[in-house]
Amino acid sequence: MYLDNAATTPVRREALEAMWPFLTGEFGNPSSHHEVGERAAAALAAARAQIARVVGMRASDVVFTSGGTEADNLAIKGIAIAAMLQHGKRHLITTPIEHEAVLESAAYLTRVHGFEVTLLPVDGFGLVDIDAAAAALRDDTALVSVGYANNEIGTVQDIAALAALARARGIPFHTDAVQAAGWLPISAAELGVDALSIAGHKFGAPKGTGVLAVRGRVPVEPLLHGGGQERDRRSGTENVAGAVALATALTLAEAERPEAAVRVAALRDRFIESVLQKVPSSVLTGHPTHRLPATASFTFAGTSGEAVLLELERRGIVSSSGSACAAGSDEASHVLLAIGVPTEVAQTSVRFTLPHDLDAPLDDVAEAVAASVAALTR
Repeated sequence: MYLDNAATTPVRREALEAMWPFLTGEFGNPSSHHEVGERAAAALAAARAQIARVVGMRASDVVFTSGGTEADNLAIKGIAIAAMLQHGKRHLITTPIEHEAVLESAAYLTRVHGFEVTLLPVDGFGLVDIDAAAAALRDDTALVSVGYANNEIGTVQDIAALAALARARGIPFHTDAVQAAGWLPISAAELGVDALSIAGHKFGAPKGTGVLAVRGRVPVEPLLHGGGQERDRRSGTENVAGAVALATALTLAEAERPEAAVRVAALRDRFIESVLQKVPSSVLTGHPTHRLPATASFTFAGTSGEAVLLELERRGIVSSSGSACAAGSDEASHVLLAIGVPTEVAQTSVRFTLPHDLDAPLDDVAEAVAASVAALTR
C-alpha cells in the first residue's frame, strides 16, 4: 500500500486526458502568432483562469513554473531582490522548519546579497510564535515567508494571523502551500497572503508542473531571463500540456476537498490512535489537531527510521522517513531538530501520508508498523 503521498501522487486520469491533445495534435507554441500557436495560447489562458479561481487571485497573477521548488525560489529570491533593488531592504523572515527550497533560497540571499535572515521560533508542535513574528518585523524587512503546512510533520500554521501582521506593516507575505493544496483552503484572498506556491504532483498532476501565484502589485525580479513570458516574471516557452493538467487536477482536488479532508482525517486519527496503542515506543510528531488531514508522523525510539521503512516495505507498506527532497541524507531532519526532538530520536522518524481516495481503516497498516518495530527491538 502506497502511503507516501506527500512525496508524490499518481496522475489523475482526467489530468492525463486533458493534457493529451497538447502533447499530440495541439502542439503549438503559445507565443507563436498563427492559428496553431493561438490555440495553445487559448488553452494556457483557460488553465491560468482555472487556477486563479482556486487560489483567489487574478489570472494575471498566476505564474507557471516547473514545480514547487522553482515557485519557492521565485517567490523568495524574486520578491526579496526586487525590494532590495527598489528600496534597499535586506531582511527576510522565515522559520527553521521550512522546505529546503525556502531555506536554501534564504541562505543564497545571505551569501550573495548580504541579507539578514530571522528564523522565527517554533514550539514543540512546530507552531510559529505569533508574538515573535510581530516583534521580528522591521522597516527593512523585504519579505516574510511561512509555510502553510509542514511537509514532514503536517503541522498547519495560522497563516491568516501571520499574514495580517505583515500586511499591517506593508510587507509582502509568501506561503509555501505545496502540501496544503487539495487538503486545505488555499484562497489567497481568505489567507491574506501576497504570494503562494503550489506543485502539481502533490494533487494528481504530473511532476514538473507548479505555480507561483503572486499579486501584480508585488514587484518580482525574474530568475530566468529570455523572451519575457509570464509577464516578464519567468521566461521560457510555457508547458501548455502541464499547465492544462495542473489546472484540471487542482480544480478536481478543490471540489473534492471538503468531503475528502473530513473522511481522511477521521481515518488518520484512528490510525494514529492504533499505532500509539500498539507500539510502546511510538511518539506522534507535529500538532495533534492542527495538522494536515492525511499526515501521521511518528518517532520510534530505539530503532532506525530507515530500518523501519525496510521492514514495512517487506510487508507491502510504502512510506517515508520525511521529506523526499532530503532522501539519501543520513542527517536527522532539520524539522524535528527545530521542534526539540533529540538527534538520536529524530533519526527514527517515519511519516505516513494518505491518499485522497482512502475510504477504509488502516488497521492492517498499524499491525504492520507494530510488527516492524518489534522485529527491530527484540
